[in-house]
Amino acid sequence: MTAPVRFPRFFVTSPAPCPYLPGRSERKVFTELKGAHAESLNDALSRIGFRRSQNVAYRPSCLDCHACVSVRVVTDEFEPSSTQKRNLRRNSDLVSSLCKPWATPEQFDLLRTYLGVRHPGGGMTAMDESDFADMVEHTPVTSYLVEYREPTPDAVGQGRLVGACLTDRQHDGLSMIYSFYDPDHADRAGLGNYIILDHIRRAAQMGLPYVYLGYWVEGSSRMQYKVRYRPLERLGRDGWERIAPEQQDALIASAAANRTDRSADGTSKDNAPGEQDRFRVV
Repeated sequence: MTAPVRFPRFFVTSPAPCPYLPGRSERKVFTELKGAHAESLNDALSRIGFRRSQNVAYRPSCLDCHACVSVRVVTDEFEPSSTQKRNLRRNSDLVSSLCKPWATPEQFDLLRTYLGVRHPGGGMTAMDESDFADMVEHTPVTSYLVEYREPTPDAVGQGRLVGACLTDRQHDGLSMIYSFYDPDHADRAGLGNYIILDHIRRAAQMGLPYVYLGYWVEGSSRMQYKVRYRPLERLGRDGWERIAPEQQDALIASAAANRTDRSADGTSKDNAPGEQDRFRVV
């Protein structure tokens, strides 16, 4: 006899300070991913706005705020902007490879450098090697650690690691769980954006229609980079919908203006891709 399919049990966290919008609180609904159906469950939940962290799928369930919006790039219609084309050319010599989800000291050292520059004082800066290994290796679904290395002069051996991304392969796309990179590389500006562009290319080559970028949070400077990728879909009350070109133009212009304002007054750094939708079950 076929074993009965058990419906997942969902739980809700207690309210906590919002990491994206000052003065607000966040609450999450979550369920555990385990057993023979973990992969299909994760696929189904991702289509309704859930994200994965280790063996947990979660999404915001805030009582008084709906700012967190799931977004995804349509891969077969993606056309890079002139800025993105320059980024692709500048970093085209990087050697990328899909690795098993197995943490290494080299990856952890890069993560610490990235966090120290881009997110000093953030919750992840307290991570040790064991925490990092848990983040990468505790996965019940098909996952990769995509590494980005500089080429070696003689094409022998491995070059220096300058970027990495923990990625899930889902039946309809690639879900970027967490990316990090060398934040101070003098000759590699835009590494975080390059990692996204490479995932869009990979997904298209694999015949996957989407790249899931996690949550876009209007009003949060660290999340505005996500509106730069076209075409972009967002999850609303009636399902996934395409953001109209003119609306995306306005969002990109607003994000650029805010970034310029922050650079001028020195109040904040431009947080590039990599801020994880981190969730730890206590």
